[in-house]
Amino acid sequence: MRYRPFGVSGAAISTLTLNLGVEALSRGAAAANDLIFSALEAGINSYRLETADPVLAEVVGQALSNVDRKLLNVSLELGAGDGRRGSQRDFSAEGMTGAIDRCLHISGLGWIDVALLQEPGEDELPQSSLNALKALRATERVRYLGVSGEGAVMDAYVSTGAFDVLGTPFHVNVDWRIRSRLRAAREQDMAILAYGYFPAELDTEKKAATVHQPKKGLFGFGGGPRVKNAPLAHAGTFAFLHRTPYWTAEEICLAHAMTDPAISSVLITARDAERLNALSSVPERDMPPGLAAQIEMARVAA
Repeated sequence: MRYRPFGVSGAAISTLTLNLGVEALSRGAAAANDLIFSALEAGINSYRLETADPVLAEVVGQALSNVDRKLLNVSLELGAGDGRRGSQRDFSAEGMTGAIDRCLHISGLGWIDVALLQEPGEDELPQSSLNALKALRATERVRYLGVSGEGAVMDAYVSTGAFDVLGTPFHVNVDWRIRSRLRAAREQDMAILAYGYFPAELDTEKKAATVHQPKKGLFGFGGGPRVKNAPLAHAGTFAFLHRTPYWTAEEICLAHAMTDPAISSVLITARDAERLNALSSVPERDMPPGLAAQIEMARVAA
């Protein structure tokens, strides 16, 4: 595993962050516990809780209890409810404070490193909520405040200077708006957590080969002429992601996300130790020569 600075905090964070949600509990608490142990053995010191679900908080707290808390980075996502059926988004001062206090009480973690607000709307964060977040930070129940999402409103939240961390999608085909937001976040000395490194639009060779092609018109017409077995039919596309020897398309996309020095860590999701170990090996591998150039050529072909 490799590590990078977490913004200007002085802390070091693993280049991979294990995302933990209700799905991680689908095979039972013992399996989730084993998954976290496997992550620790792989050198991952960064974890994100998708919700303030009490069972999830208890499992994570128990699994991490034998590690020096100062060596860990634990984020809690706010705005997705607490994982229970019918739970609603709640960015109120009472809702966020209650979620964090319950999570801390059940997990025994001592503090949450990052309270990460999941794409709050333009009018979802009243001044009382911002004051509550500042109070949580002042009492050291929360170390840093973050905001996560991909909508245009994220630009406004980044520009306020009120947040320490930005969660953002980032992948080989990400558009210029996201790249511009990344630069703005770095100028604000924000730490950056990337997610969505392997989007659905690239998860098969057929999709990757046609992601930039014009869509068909009515009755299937349009999209340009086709030449059967044309040798350069997929030139300038992302089809190569699925044709690179000894690499899967997902591994290439993950490795690419980690090449951006602005990104502190990339969120991964794993249901079992086998998948976790496969993804954890990627930071130690060097991308094949010429692959970065192929990615850039395919990206600008859009």
